[in-house]
Amino acid sequence: MARPAVVLDTNVVVSAFISQFGLERRVLDLALGGHLQLCLSVEILSEYSEVLARPKFSIEPADLAVSLSAMRKSAAIFVPTLRVFAASDPEDNKFLECAQAAGADYLVTGNLRHFPKTWKSTRIVNARQIIAELIPGLEG
Repeated sequence: MARPAVVLDTNVVVSAFISQFGLERRVLDLALGGHLQLCLSVEILSEYSEVLARPKFSIEPADLAVSLSAMRKSAAIFVPTLRVFAASDPEDNKFLECAQAAGADYLVTGNLRHFPKTWKSTRIVNARQIIAELIPGLEG
């Protein structure tokens, strides 16, 4: 069975760093462990780097560099060719663009209200929903 392809909204990655035991961390760990195919674009990686480096998150620069490197190594990098204008927050369209380019199964976000329920072949879900669907019983 092919690994489900996922795009992670920046808020999911930030939550994964803030709470080592939260559902968002489980999703990121599944992606880094190869159980999910992480799909990224250069624009998304740049946003992860910029946001996670903010002083309010207190992430050591060396730890951040290691984490971003691990994400790059485990991810498939896509170059979206079509612009999308479907998210209520225009800054979120980059995630839909990447999902479309990748043919991703899921876009995981903590802000479901910013996105349509689906985009092309991609379902928009939160961390609890994807875990419940892929690994029943683990979401609790």
